[in-house]
Amino acid sequence: MRTNYCGAINAGYLDQTVTLFGWVHRRRDHGGVIFIDLRDREGLVQIVCDPDNASTFQTAEKVRNEFVLKITGKVRKRPEGTVNTALFSGEIEILVSAIEVLNTSLTPPFLMDDDNLSEVVRLEHRYLDLRRPAMQSNLRLRHRVAMAVRMFLDQNGFLDIETPMLTKSTPEGARDYLVPSRVNAGHFFALPQSPQLFKQLLMISGFDRYYQITRCFRDEDLRADRQPEFTQIDIETSFLSENEIMSLMEGMIRGLFKSVINVDLPDPFPRLTHEEAMFKYGSDKPDLRVPLEFTELTDIMKEVPFKVFREAAEKPDGRVAALCIPKGGELSRKEIDDYTSFVAIYGAKGLAYIKVNNLADGVEGLQSPILKFLPEATIQTILARTQAQNGDLIFFGADKAKIVNESLGALRIKIGHQHGHAEPGWKPLWVVDFPMFEFDDEENRWKALHHPFTSPADGHEDLLETDPGKALSKAYDMVLNGSEIGGGSVRIHRQEVQSKVFRALNISEQEAQEKFGFLLEALQYGAPPHGGIAFGLDRILTMMTGSESIRDVIAFPKTQRAQCLLTHAPSAVDEKQLRELSIRLRQTEVKPG
Repeated sequence: MRTNYCGAINAGYLDQTVTLFGWVHRRRDHGGVIFIDLRDREGLVQIVCDPDNASTFQTAEKVRNEFVLKITGKVRKRPEGTVNTALFSGEIEILVSAIEVLNTSLTPPFLMDDDNLSEVVRLEHRYLDLRRPAMQSNLRLRHRVAMAVRMFLDQNGFLDIETPMLTKSTPEGARDYLVPSRVNAGHFFALPQSPQLFKQLLMISGFDRYYQITRCFRDEDLRADRQPEFTQIDIETSFLSENEIMSLMEGMIRGLFKSVINVDLPDPFPRLTHEEAMFKYGSDKPDLRVPLEFTELTDIMKEVPFKVFREAAEKPDGRVAALCIPKGGELSRKEIDDYTSFVAIYGAKGLAYIKVNNLADGVEGLQSPILKFLPEATIQTILARTQAQNGDLIFFGADKAKIVNESLGALRIKIGHQHGHAEPGWKPLWVVDFPMFEFDDEENRWKALHHPFTSPADGHEDLLETDPGKALSKAYDMVLNGSEIGGGSVRIHRQEVQSKVFRALNISEQEAQEKFGFLLEALQYGAPPHGGIAFGLDRILTMMTGSESIRDVIAFPKTQRAQCLLTHAPSAVDEKQLRELSIRLRQTEVKPG
């Protein structure tokens, strides 16, 4: 029987006999005495094998890295000068009286304390990668976060209710993952992108407060913060306003960060409207650690000779904005060129700038290839609005507002963190008052900015039919250090309002019935006012651990090509399985090389 975990033994166990199980982390032969670092999920402990005990010593001589051992021995103090303060067990060691090899191991492809590893190698041998202390720590933290969330929600009257994994395809967001039905040939289930409709139905069913820590699936292009399957803390409640929901959820996140990683988040979180966030930072998830803000210049650029600025200012959806970088005059020409290439990723056609060398010399104290195209009065207005000082540099964005916001917003973050303008710590906020819709130029129709079940703001219901582009919603996003960690809204609880939204989205009555008929019917049976939110558990953990990718906080993640390198999924299936599902694969055309 195991008496203790390896990493949980300290000086409080002196002179006690313990039995441990674990993996050999290191084996060291020091002139006849063999030391073994034995590892389990709690950490390391040093094992001493003395040659005076011949049977244990002979076994220890054969032991290699990652062998699985059972050992029994007495806890004693380490000799003076050999204490390891980095370990919980660093003051003690265990003199072995019995040792048993439970299993051998091949030589592993990497050492468990090697941090300089290829991610491909790690994912191919994920069962070994997960033995590494960093990964063990990440997944233990994941457990603690999930338990803290469950405790908070349980104490506040929320019920943990499961919703289906096989459901109906309603592709109004990302692409669905489809699952063919064998029993109903030619028909498909979809894996849920979110439990959204089911949790609304649970509110209609009278459960009042629901939550679920659940898997969701989206067949979309992947990034460092995305996976085809991810974990969502899904929450819904009845009879609370958006402010009440935000206050409750803010309390949960504040308590979570305090109890799990001892971080004090502000009380209350600041709030920005979507319009303010885009105006100041060009982003609906601004990183407030970077205090740099945009300066609006569209109004003064409509008459200037500089064609790039003038044409952008004259566009109905155009914008000209500036970003003043304190001491940015120190940037080299190469750095400016690199930033020009960077903003091109976001569609910007260039990156105009003005270096402020000496304000006392007027225009002569400025340096820029665009100065000759700008009237002096315009230049003075730019300097006044940006409050530029000697040594500063002003970057400009001029194009469609979307391109300006995305390019200059990304530049703000990049420069802010690269050149010391970012403040340390945690900066949460709520972004509120989102537009109901955004226009899709490719499809020439309105699309829901969040999802089509979001309630319009008070007094904006009529705009759904008269001017959808001006309709605001009761939606809210929680943002932390430039990442959206949670998003939610008050939902539509009246059938006639839901139908108006579908019409604004150019969804016909027939299509609405086919896709959402069950919801439209349920809304007619006394649906209560309700709303909720969903938090990205993986994303929160990535931030808490300081990881570069959510793959480091998920036990068995996929690559950016949506593949599992461990199991080699997805993979081909045999013809018999396809016939059972009434599926025939279309042959891919192979073009000659």
